[in-house]
Amino acid sequence: MKKLIQTLRNIWSIEELRTKIIATLSLILVYRVGTHIVLPGINPNLLDTAQANTGNNGLLGLFDTFAGGAFSHASIFALGVMPYISASIFMQLMTILVPQMQKIQKEGESGRKKINQWTRYLTVIVTAFQSAAYVSYLTNPGGGYASAIIPAYQPYFFLSTIIVLTAGTLFVMWLGEKIQDKGLGNGTSIIIMVGILARLPQSIIQEFSTKQEKGGGGLLIFLIEIAVLIAIIMGLIILIQGVRKVPVNYAKQIVGNRQFGGARQFLPLKVNSAGVMPIIFAQAIMFLPTLFSFTNLDSAKGIVKIFSDHSNPWYMVIYGVMVIGFTFLYTALIFNPKQMSEDLKRNNGFIPGVKPGQPTADYIGAVMDKITLPGAIFLAFVGILPGFAQRLDVTAGFSTFFGGTSLLIMVGVVLDTLQQIETHLLMRQYDGLMKGGRMQGRQTVSSPASY
Repeated sequence: MKKLIQTLRNIWSIEELRTKIIATLSLILVYRVGTHIVLPGINPNLLDTAQANTGNNGLLGLFDTFAGGAFSHASIFALGVMPYISASIFMQLMTILVPQMQKIQKEGESGRKKINQWTRYLTVIVTAFQSAAYVSYLTNPGGGYASAIIPAYQPYFFLSTIIVLTAGTLFVMWLGEKIQDKGLGNGTSIIIMVGILARLPQSIIQEFSTKQEKGGGGLLIFLIEIAVLIAIIMGLIILIQGVRKVPVNYAKQIVGNRQFGGARQFLPLKVNSAGVMPIIFAQAIMFLPTLFSFTNLDSAKGIVKIFSDHSNPWYMVIYGVMVIGFTFLYTALIFNPKQMSEDLKRNNGFIPGVKPGQPTADYIGAVMDKITLPGAIFLAFVGILPGFAQRLDVTAGFSTFFGGTSLLIMVGVVLDTLQQIETHLLMRQYDGLMKGGRMQGRQTVSSPASY
């Protein structure tokens, strides 16, 4: 406890770090206030009844989790930052697949600014389409929100809601950029994490109340669930930080009377280099069948019903297979063994027992395939854990914290933020956050699509 208090004092004593923390918390507060501002034309007094009649579970519950409850509250930030994430993912894939985009990306700062500008334009288009779908969802007579819309405002509701939601998403995107510039950590990641964490206390209270009502060991079951959740988080930390170290030697060079090189280093290959992207891709594909009944999921039947129920066994099987497939696909897109081999050769580096050039590229690719398989299987298992939790009588809200995208993002963002705080401490010759070794985060990234 004494060590913790001293660490907090050290953090607060660094003026730059203190300024970043205050700026981050202030911008987060602005975002959280916005999530409670209701859209024009909706009676806030009738929202509780509308939410009770709708019961956002499954896919819509997932959207609400990312938006921090703004989706179910019909807030001006109902779509959150997800349209920006979708646009960023698309632009990131284009820079990998389209040679012209690769050239623009390699232009340096000017190319990066150009791609960021295109991403913002695409965000507006994506938000407009999603806003129209959200308005259809709100005005659907079979849903619970139609009764909350003020009748006199009905003629203007469609257009005004699209404008307000688009402006809200762009404002959230701006908040994320300001957090990244003035605050601590990746702004977009932090906004998503805050939205997820905002629902955690309510979900825990609801789960605890449900178990208490059943009696007869309900408290014990609740404690077991908390213990399992902690174990899953520990496993995710191992997955995120896990690397395979490939030994690399550098040839000796003698310049004058001094010797350079000759050192033995390691090439770290991440077990989960794809991050959370395979889960996001799989969820996007699984969402397609539900588009046909987006406004009335409760009446969906057949394959649409399967794809909208996360606890369905067929859903979990298909979802798990897709996560494994997308893990290998995305790893192949972002990981280039040939480029790594050329970089090693250019710097007089070589892997012991492996010839430089193509044999080195083949060796690195083979090692990557071997470590990607267990990483992909574990990632798929994490992705379907919320479905298992729901089948084991865990409430729908609390089950989302047992795995999937939300838990991966939470653990990854916390590790990244702690790593940045530790860097500030070590730069000023303070002790780090851990007694043994340094805090490790995910890969250093600048694109929101890396979540």
